[in-house]
Amino acid sequence: MRGRLLALLVAVLGLGAPAGSETVVAGLSQEAISITANFEGSEILIFGAVRRDAPPPGAAPMEVIITVQGPSRPVTVRRKDRRFGIWVNTDLSEIDLAPTFYAVSTTGPLEAVLTQTEDLRHRVSVPRAIRAVGTGLIDQESFTEALVRIRTEGGAYQLNEGAVRFREETLFDTAVHLPAALTEGDYLTRIFLTRDGEVVDLFEQSIPVRKVGIERAIYTLAQERPLVYGLLSLVIAAAAGWAASALFRYIRS
Repeated sequence: MRGRLLALLVAVLGLGAPAGSETVVAGLSQEAISITANFEGSEILIFGAVRRDAPPPGAAPMEVIITVQGPSRPVTVRRKDRRFGIWVNTDLSEIDLAPTFYAVSTTGPLEAVLTQTEDLRHRVSVPRAIRAVGTGLIDQESFTEALVRIRTEGGAYQLNEGAVRFREETLFDTAVHLPAALTEGDYLTRIFLTRDGEVVDLFEQSIPVRKVGIERAIYTLAQERPLVYGLLSLVIAAAAGWAASALFRYIRS
């Protein structure tokens, strides 16, 4: 890890930038994540540096925002209400797209390092990353808030304010924890440099997350040959039941 960071710093020091310009150079501790049977989550170290000649005269301090976003999927959010002594589904909202995983890490409070206009433009905050268009519901916002709350409690959505360490407005790093229940796909990492709440530069890099080994084979079979997968599941379940029954009879005898 230190070798990669050293190589990054050499690159930063060795490359020039136009006067007054500020750009981010960054790297990730992992280039890919493999999901296996004993996968219990992972952690990505994100580090980088600001490449520049000098900040503009009288400029405000530089801030960093880092987001990691998993594949987006449509989501149905249902509202439950108590009717006649039981809980039943009363309303539902079809959210067009919501990230299966989304983490935001910053050098300070998000509202202080990014304006609402820039948040709307780049969809940085967790609510902005969710797209719910044309649902026709007056209280659509409450369904979105419920989705954010549920996934935040499960660790799928994260807001880590102050988690990015910024040293002398030059070097920065943070760690993002990925939970065990990851959806397969490409996870987009974005690094924003901001000043006075305005985005100065943006760096993007994707991390592929893939199932490997027997998990890959099972997933491929389920997706490409669902009938064979279903029949095989029934056979395995029947065999397991018969084996358990035979073992129980043997123990009793």
